[in-house]
Amino acid sequence: MAKHEHGKMDISEQEKTFAGFVKWSVWVAAVSIGVLIFLALANA
Repeated sequence: MAKHEHGKMDISEQEKTFAGFVKWSVWVAAVSIGVLIFLALANA
């Protein structure tokens, strides 16, 4: 087995996954805030 060399691993797939997670999280937060604002304005 080859010796591990720090910084040599291909992490492009992990970077794409994390970018998708961040994008999804921002959308969920925005929709949640929008729903809360709507409920506050509708006096729910």
